[in-house]
Amino acid sequence: MDQHLLTFITVTDKQSFTKAAEHLHLTQSAVSLEIKNLEAKYGVKLLDRSNKFVRLTKAGEILYAHAKEILALHERAIRMIDDLSSNASGPLAIGSSYTFGEYALPKIVAKFILKHPNITPNITIRNTKRIIEQVLKKDIDVGIIEGTASHSDIIVNTFTQDEMTIIIPPEHRLAKMQEASGAELESETWILREKGSGTREMTNRVFQEMGISPSSIMEFGSSQTIKEAVENGLGISVISNWVIKKEVDYGLLVPLRIKGKSFKRDIAIVTHISQINTKATDLFIDFLRSSVVD
Repeated sequence: MDQHLLTFITVTDKQSFTKAAEHLHLTQSAVSLEIKNLEAKYGVKLLDRSNKFVRLTKAGEILYAHAKEILALHERAIRMIDDLSSNASGPLAIGSSYTFGEYALPKIVAKFILKHPNITPNITIRNTKRIIEQVLKKDIDVGIIEGTASHSDIIVNTFTQDEMTIIIPPEHRLAKMQEASGAELESETWILREKGSGTREMTNRVFQEMGISPSSIMEFGSSQTIKEAVENGLGISVISNWVIKKEVDYGLLVPLRIKGKSFKRDIAIVTHISQINTKATDLFIDFLRSSVVD
């Protein structure tokens, strides 16, 4: 890509002309000259600098955002050209929502690396909303989300399902029961994931199907925290079966079915509609679709 843009991005990221020069293996004067030439080219000041800081101007913020996109497209083009004449290799940016990313994805990626050792996955774990945003910005090659998504610029393909279950602490009044009705649970304190997560979206559907509207709700940002809160008697929850296997085996949590109901949600692969996949991305998507998630 344009060396001036690469230098500009590096100075911005490092917040220092000296550190940028070291990273790019250039002299500090060469870095300063490239920034001056870039500012002269656009006729605006891009960086405010002093002995203590380097900050983007408004014009600099605009150029930085687009320069990062240009750099990403340039790197992708090189990777795709290399794909034509070599085995799949290089980085693979994967984004996943929390439940799948923390409890199912590690096993899948480990098996994938054994089969394709020259591919280097870089995994980001966020809630479903954030993963979709990253796909839209093309910050990741492939996203994996829990639940549903709809946007004109993304392609969503379901590849497996996840079953949700009610969990209660062992000392709960219903712990010896295998199932309960919605009415028996409505007055409980429910410990739930935050709004915007795939798990919370599914939980809202579960409440709707159970015909209940709990008034006492506590929110936590991770499944692990929710499990510990339920274990300690703070309330009950709806959570993925993937998440609670160990706790159920050790008797720390008790799963509870709802009479006459089964709650399953889709797990989907998300890509940008205009994205041309690298060989590594296509191989991972095919591997994901053929994997047995346990």
